Amino acid sequence: MIYFEDLAVGQSARFGSYHVTREEVIAFAERYDPQPFHLSDEAAARTHFGRLAASGWHTCAMTMAMIVENLKQIEQAGLGSPGIDELRWLKPVYPGDTLSCESEVIEIRRSQSRPEMGSYRSRMTVTNQHGEAVLRFISIALIATRPA
Repeated sequence: MIYFEDLAVGQSARFGSYHVTREEVIAFAERYDPQPFHLSDEAAARTHFGRLAASGWHTCAMTMAMIVENLKQIEQAGLGSPGIDELRWLKPVYPGDTLSCESEVIEIRRSQSRPEMGSYRSRMTVTNQHGEAVLRFISIALIATRPA
């Protein structure tokens, strides 16, 4: 199990693989972000996307799926998250893309009021199969301290 005490600024990891399908892009858009360029090849062709593109929120959801799968594999004593900072969609995500994640711990803080936990901030970058960054944000995560 990975606890607060196991973290260090500068630690980095690469993980995840998520293949983006046309069907999922359209299904997500129909339910949560029904803008024409997320639903129709013809409508998307008339925009700067040039073709059907995934919603940025869908990209965030796919990223979360990779993060959770990674946390299960490394068995981190995670306690959730109070939020994220600096969310940026850098490039469109298209059906056929395969996404992966890179994270780097940039700050660690022990809680002053709750000694059983701490928090850390990490820079998360999501890349496509060409190594191009498509999404970047700062994740704020809560994590348990090692039991006595």
